[in-house]
Amino acid sequence: VQLQASGGGLVQAGGSLGLSCAASGRTFSSYIMGWFRQAPGKEREFVAQISLRGTITYYADSVKGRFTISRDNAKNMVYLQMNSLKPEDTAVYYCAAGSVMSRRANDYNYWGQGTQVTVSS
Repeated sequence: VQLQASGGGLVQAGGSLGLSCAASGRTFSSYIMGWFRQAPGKEREFVAQISLRGTITYYADSVKGRFTISRDNAKNMVYLQMNSLKPEDTAVYYCAAGSVMSRRANDYNYWGQGTQVTVSS
């Protein structure tokens, strides 16, 4: 599966931004989907994940209550709605596809190219 993330940009603290990830191929619904982020000088970190049918979601503690992951299997899309953004949310955000529910980047087999999110104070 090939992934294409979009929707990043510059937003003020407290604002909102929605990311999208388009997947190619007819097997999208068979993949666990996740969002990760990587800030300059830091390791890639888990943000959120969603189960095959979208019924189960998990979030990093740092984004819980502010971010929402969702998916539309009919459209081969996964989304990340980000509210109440903080400067520490600034990072390149990646969507990823894998076979297991995991917070480890190594458990995801396919990655999008990343989209930059910058939150100004």
